[in-house]
Amino acid sequence: MKKIALSVAALALTAGSALSADLPSRKAPPVLPPPPPPAPLWTGFYVGLNAGGTWANNTIVYTGSGRMFDAVAGGYGSSSAFLGSFPAQVNSSGFIGGGQVGYNWQFYNSFVAGIEADIQGIAGSRNTATVASAVFNPVIGGNAAQIATVNRSLDYIGTVRGRLGWLATPTLLVYGTGGLAYGGVTASTGILQTFTPPAGAAPSISSAGAFSDTRVGWTAGGGVEWMFWPNWSAKVEYLYYDLGNVSYALSPLTNANPGLNFWSVSQSRTRFNGNIVRAGLNYHFNWGAPAPVVAKY
Repeated sequence: MKKIALSVAALALTAGSALSADLPSRKAPPVLPPPPPPAPLWTGFYVGLNAGGTWANNTIVYTGSGRMFDAVAGGYGSSSAFLGSFPAQVNSSGFIGGGQVGYNWQFYNSFVAGIEADIQGIAGSRNTATVASAVFNPVIGGNAAQIATVNRSLDYIGTVRGRLGWLATPTLLVYGTGGLAYGGVTASTGILQTFTPPAGAAPSISSAGAFSDTRVGWTAGGGVEWMFWPNWSAKVEYLYYDLGNVSYALSPLTNANPGLNFWSVSQSRTRFNGNIVRAGLNYHFNWGAPAPVVAKY
């Protein structure tokens, strides 16, 4: 009996092994390396054009005059200095257009740092204000009148700025920016005063001064840029700029008429700061971008 049982068990084992050999086998899938990271879209050099508008924060030109000599105490010298101290509001705004060049570096996939330089011309920013005033002088008993003409303009502006941004999507960059600003500024003031004493001739005097130079200051702002096509992007940007204060002297207000002679000095001052809103178009060369990683199997 024992021999029969052992024979049956051996036969069963042999049949099971043969059946297992006939069944299809499944192998684990091969382990593949991870796909290469996407090539950075933003790294490299770019150039572009921009256009928009600018308007000044400060629009006031202040002129102050001080009496240095007056032949009659409280006479026309006092009237001249009083009239020669006034504010003039010169609204400054215009169309802005120019170009930019820059370099971007994309890092940690979602961050972009870079530097950009630009320069723009400004059309329509030169404006003129006319201020008329008059005063009665109780000491002499006559009148004094003045017409002042004030000009002010920002002729061009450029910046050299750093940029740091975050990619909301692989093709949409939100960034902040700030750095150096420079611009060509001009300002001028002209004064014409007339005096009508109770008797004698009615004298008139004039004074003028001007300033023109390139000023250096700072700028800060932000914007969004969209890579809408390979190598092409469009941006919308806001910048605040401040080129500082400007002051310039005017020629003396002098009246040499006998008995009415006096001498006054005058100075004008203003501040050039304001806002820029513009849209731009950039072409990206991708020079300096790392070569794409190619997976090897």
